[in-house]
Amino acid sequence: MRKYMNAGSNGEFSDGIKKKVTIEGQEIMLARVGNDYYAVGNRCPHLGGDLSKGTLEGNVITCPRHGSQFDVRNGQVIRWMKGSGLFSAVGKALKSPKPLQTYKVKVEGDNITVEV
Repeated sequence: MRKYMNAGSNGEFSDGIKKKVTIEGQEIMLARVGNDYYAVGNRCPHLGGDLSKGTLEGNVITCPRHGSQFDVRNGQVIRWMKGSGLFSAVGKALKSPKPLQTYKVKVEGDNITVEV
């Protein structure tokens, strides 16, 4: 049974701010883009990079490890690894692109909750 759990308060976030939260044992990255909040799995599906330490530009989060990019609105892959050459080719061959898990977010007053 899924339920909404507290993930933070509205006052903690301005546009472009992201943070890692752990809810029910799951690492989740919560981000504010404009007036909307999005929650995705915090670990990059490539090699587990900590997305909360990545760069958020608009609705695109870039993994700090190998530059994979994802849309925080729906988890879709925008770029699977950065670069070219042998290292990139091997990395892409070993792990095919996989989207981020997404979570529903509710804002009620000052409380931000995520469905887990």
